Amino acid sequence: MDSKQFSLYGNRITPSQDRKAVAWREKFAKQFNYDPDEHYSLSVVDNHYLGDELGLRDIVRDQDGEPISRESGVIISTIRMGYGHYRIAMAGASAARAMGYTPLWLDLLSIPGVPSDVINWWNTNYSKYSRLSQRSELFNTHVWESITSGDTTLPGLNWLLNNQAIGWPWRFLKANARDYRKSELFGPLHKAFPADMPILTAHMWNCMGAVAGGMTNVVDMMFDNWPMAFQLTEGATHAVQSPSGYYGFRIMNQFDEEDRILNPTPADAIEYVGHHVDHELVEHIEVDCAARMRRMANGEPRRFLLTMGGAGAQRELFKAIVDHTEPMIAKDELTLFVNLGDHENNWEWLKAELGDRAEDVHLYRTWEEAKAFADAARDGSVSGLHVFIFDNTFHGVYTSNYLMRVSDVMITKPSELAFYPIPKIFNERVGAHEAWGAIRAAELGDGTIETRTPQRTLQAIDLLTREHDLLTMYCSSIVRNKQIGIYDGAYKSVALATGTTWERPLPGTTPETI
Repeated sequence: MDSKQFSLYGNRITPSQDRKAVAWREKFAKQFNYDPDEHYSLSVVDNHYLGDELGLRDIVRDQDGEPISRESGVIISTIRMGYGHYRIAMAGASAARAMGYTPLWLDLLSIPGVPSDVINWWNTNYSKYSRLSQRSELFNTHVWESITSGDTTLPGLNWLLNNQAIGWPWRFLKANARDYRKSELFGPLHKAFPADMPILTAHMWNCMGAVAGGMTNVVDMMFDNWPMAFQLTEGATHAVQSPSGYYGFRIMNQFDEEDRILNPTPADAIEYVGHHVDHELVEHIEVDCAARMRRMANGEPRRFLLTMGGAGAQRELFKAIVDHTEPMIAKDELTLFVNLGDHENNWEWLKAELGDRAEDVHLYRTWEEAKAFADAARDGSVSGLHVFIFDNTFHGVYTSNYLMRVSDVMITKPSELAFYPIPKIFNERVGAHEAWGAIRAAELGDGTIETRTPQRTLQAIDLLTREHDLLTMYCSSIVRNKQIGIYDGAYKSVALATGTTWERPLPGTTPETI
């Protein structure tokens, strides 16, 4: 592993910070018995969850699968940390398939070895603190908002910075060094691939590990809309979703603790590509928005999709929404779809909260049931409260994507879902890094501003149920945004990784490499 002092595009951290980053790597190396010469025997097998829907094949270790094809395959590398990084990866897989490639799914948590051991350790702590931020206003205000934005001025932060479960604020260069040093332990896994094989990464650790392993066609599908230093990896191309994000990463905006002006990210290492969205959603934008307008004109119940993220936060807000909309559902003003993902405990909680009313819930537990429901709802009428709960992450995430096409409005925190082409109500963020996702959508005209209290979320539901102006404006904006390429990020990321070019095709044609 590299022992030189860490730098990012010529920007150095202090020797003390570098020693701490190396010590962080060595902590995990010792804890999980890292062997730099470990060999990974990798092959591909069919993905049993979304193989038919997205053409996915899984990369596995020590199994008798088929060889990995450099010519036809694009690696889609991700991890389960919340749902956002899976969602970005699915968008990349969908676009790759539409462009004629076979998406090869690499979830670092599914490959036995040091990478999965390290990430599991970190993921457990992130989820714990994310949930705590939603249950403690004191912790959220004085600690979590600071950690997730890089604002070190708030009281209470110094205590947490000494707790290795969280580490340094993510905005600064020393956080990048710490993450990169740790991700060097993922290098042996990536050395099992052809060095020039195209790979899309949906999390910086995947990106850093690929670069550390010598891979040369690495495109990082960047998440969020708030630049932080830990998302950059020298040696990769960064596919950024917004112009403001592009500028922030280009100048490394406030990535230095003392706010020094830093060397910029080179222009050939960063691309503004647009939002990372699944092909099937982008392709049908006009049809789906027209259906929303038709249902509104016909006086049909307004369809709301309520999503619960992978960290399982915001239960109390969920309960408030369900309670508020129940009388509206009874009067056929509103239909509510609730996707609980793969968290069975959240269904048990919601069922207990509903009491006898739980008997009226339409429950879907398999992808086949969810898909059949959505397909029937596309041209049919639906009413009532519908809850979706699954036994795996793939279906838990993708069901929200599939339901978007038959929903009128989505209610979500401003996470990665902020970038999707559906009218949106943004409830309170989980971490300050999500705030700019809501700002991006609100300015593009496809979502509300962030509604930071339950009362304001419920106000938005009432307006979008009983009035016509907001839904009309949002749908018009979504159609216009498609025409100017706002939602083309996944296609362009694939093109960057494969060395091809891509242009938005004329209406009625299929995207392809040219």
